[in-house]
Amino acid sequence: MKKVGLFIIGVIAAITILCSLGAMAGLAISAAILYAGIHFYLKSESTFTKIIWALVAIAGLLTAVANIPSFIGLIAIVVLWYIIRKWDGKEKTQIITAKTDDPFTNFENQWDELTK
Repeated sequence: MKKVGLFIIGVIAAITILCSLGAMAGLAISAAILYAGIHFYLKSESTFTKIIWALVAIAGLLTAVANIPSFIGLIAIVVLWYIIRKWDGKEKTQIITAKTDDPFTNFENQWDELTK
């Protein structure tokens, strides 16, 4: 029953992601404009060019904030990622252990391999 719920939430998240792809593309473009404005603002030396690049950065910031559907799409991406990670019901973490001559450490590693 848990997998059915995860599947339904995953389908809803996937549909939400697909519906907000255009808004997320707009967010990416406005974030690039914001980045360019800040980057060239920091590199410029004259006051006039600093004002121009500050206006470009402000325009990029305002358009990024105005893309509310894209933020919903980003939240749906996080939800879908969470569902994919929780699908098996166990954490998929890989522990890297160093080989030592300690018999207790080697025993624990061998025991973990046997109980898998």
